[in-house]
Amino acid sequence: MITKLINRSLAIIIVAGFLASCKTEKQEQTTIVLTNSSDIKLTDKAVSIKRNQLKITDSNDIYPLLISGTDTIPSQLNDTDGDGHWDELFFVANFSSDEKKTMQLKWVSAQPNYEVRTSVRFGKRSAIDSPVKPATEEVLTSNELPKSLGYQRYQTDGPSWENDKVGFRHYLDGRNAKDLFGKKISDISPETVGINSKGEVEDNYHVMEPWGRDVLAVGNSVGLGGYALITNSELMRLGVTVNDSINNIEKTTFKIEAEGAVKSVLTYHYENWKPNNDRTYAVEEKTTIWPGMYGYKNTVVVSGLQGDENLAVGLVNIHNDNPLSVIDVNEQFIVLYTHDKQTYDKGWWLGMALILPKDSYMGYTEAPKTGNLTNTFLAKLKITDNEPISYYAVGCWELSDANFIDKAYFERYLKQLTNQLSAEIKIEIVN
Repeated sequence: MITKLINRSLAIIIVAGFLASCKTEKQEQTTIVLTNSSDIKLTDKAVSIKRNQLKITDSNDIYPLLISGTDTIPSQLNDTDGDGHWDELFFVANFSSDEKKTMQLKWVSAQPNYEVRTSVRFGKRSAIDSPVKPATEEVLTSNELPKSLGYQRYQTDGPSWENDKVGFRHYLDGRNAKDLFGKKISDISPETVGINSKGEVEDNYHVMEPWGRDVLAVGNSVGLGGYALITNSELMRLGVTVNDSINNIEKTTFKIEAEGAVKSVLTYHYENWKPNNDRTYAVEEKTTIWPGMYGYKNTVVVSGLQGDENLAVGLVNIHNDNPLSVIDVNEQFIVLYTHDKQTYDKGWWLGMALILPKDSYMGYTEAPKTGNLTNTFLAKLKITDNEPISYYAVGCWELSDANFIDKAYFERYLKQLTNQLSAEIKIEIVN
């Protein structure tokens, strides 16, 4: 998978007729003025510019080249609505407080060579005696769980994604929990994580490697940023546990929507989720990661709501002996976090957090000690049928930054990150 395209979304552009969608005239340079409207310094601040904001003309040059002064800013084009045409120019940039930054956007015929700072890995095998092969999508039906198949189909139990700071994985095998890979280096981890030299699925990531390791015990929780639905009388897990042979979701569709130097996106569609005999839901989920932060963004849309449900976002609580902390950071977000030696065998310090939309936050509860969803702090978020809600999940391991041993340092990082996520960048297209 080393030879994967730097940006799968960019491939869509080429095959879907980028040139045909543009006017026939000479390509011109575009000047973009960005203003940090906040009074804080921003590092690797995500910037998204919509296609309809840009002046695009016909040319054989179809790759963006973004220049700020003498610096080339790594950027990529993404198809965010799945229509086969790119609609977003995405990059990250550094800003001083109240800084105005001018960039020049040109179009070139060859893909610029950027440092890869995000990645998605997904591999699967068709039978127990078949080798794992790279894949970009998957459809899982309710009777295709490891318990019924007799083997684990997926590399790392499902897709994994990472940036230069941290990595995560999603249990696509019916559990739908989210796990944490602690990283010791900024480089992207090897494509062979989760498989052996014969191409077989192998749990080789619970031992220390030069890049890091899986550090989090998940059990029957939903992990770090996984979710369920909750009512006054019931907690409804999206999916089942490792001991179940039939899923409560009829069909799960997964796809890598984008994999680029500065942004990677995964999507999930859950059809006919029946947590009990009285309810049926459909769920759309989008997971996004970009460089520079120890976390990822998750967006969830639930349809079929009856009106008494809240979204319950999880923070695994297996090896944590300390109380949950809550920080009211600013007008947009509230943060829930834990800090303890809460890795496997309580070997290292780990801080974990959820950054949640303040206007939707309804408090938190704890999952029961028994059942199909346990050992989890659950943040309750108000949701509306068929309307998206977004939040962030954060994991900070002491071997990524030794300062994360200190709870006060971790809390300062959370406040800084939350304020950075809240900061707005004003975008002006000059010509």
